[in-house]
Amino acid sequence: MAGAEHRLFAARENAVHQVRHAGATYALRLHRAGYRSDDELISELEMMEAARQAGLHVPAPIPSASGDVVHVVDGVQIDMLGWLSGAPLGKSDTPLDPTHTVALFNLIGRDMARLHAALDDWTPPAHFTRCAWDHAGLVGDLPVWGRFWDNPTLDAEDRALFTRLRDVAGADLARRAPGLDYGLIHADIVRENIMVDGDRIQLIDFDDAGFGFRLFDVATTLLKNMDAPEYDALKTALLDGYRALRPLDTDALDLFLVLRAATYVGWIATRLEEDGATARNARFIATTRRLAHEYLTRTGAAD
Repeated sequence: MAGAEHRLFAARENAVHQVRHAGATYALRLHRAGYRSDDELISELEMMEAARQAGLHVPAPIPSASGDVVHVVDGVQIDMLGWLSGAPLGKSDTPLDPTHTVALFNLIGRDMARLHAALDDWTPPAHFTRCAWDHAGLVGDLPVWGRFWDNPTLDAEDRALFTRLRDVAGADLARRAPGLDYGLIHADIVRENIMVDGDRIQLIDFDDAGFGFRLFDVATTLLKNMDAPEYDALKTALLDGYRALRPLDTDALDLFLVLRAATYVGWIATRLEEDGATARNARFIATTRRLAHEYLTRTGAAD
């Protein structure tokens, strides 16, 4: 791609550059050091391609001339995806544009159901390697996003509350797990990762995709919208959209909402030096504190 135009488009977990060459546009991703192994990245791209082949609107992995989809240059893992049109649904903690939002959440629910169904129909290759948002990955000794109850900024009261949450929610999840829908999930269907192009929903950023409970995907989308004045309508639209295509038992949804909130408290603990981390950390802790109190009270496990 000699002579290609490029610009930094986003710098979150990865640095994403928009590349234009020969009339086409691509996303060049430079991955966060140490976050994923080469095999995990290859598996992510294979999962995305399986979803795309099933008709989901997701980025297309672009192989290099050698046929490889992941390269390591000077220690940096690099891959390239096809560019998707449209714009993100919104930003976390910024009010949504109310125009057509409820209808969009119905479409999001439908696409989430289509994704889960497509991944159930797909047989991953033998080398497929992704994280697991299972009991161990959420409340075990080494959760995927870290030990939320050990976040170093917690005061004694919050530490005790979050430890209690881990114990009670862990037992609850262990009891429910055999009857829950489990398989490959996106794990991060938040506003920034939902590209809207007219009435078309497109999912991006499969960085955290792996094995998990399907309610974890539902909870992830809902959690970031719980403070919206139209939350009840958004929730109903999302669930109705999903159930239009696939069964969904939401008896354990409150459990997954509080567990998903807690994951962010673990995630931010290793990023406290980053810009804006102090405010985000405080917000994550406050959300988890509120949901933990509600969950423990509802289950009769409050101290």
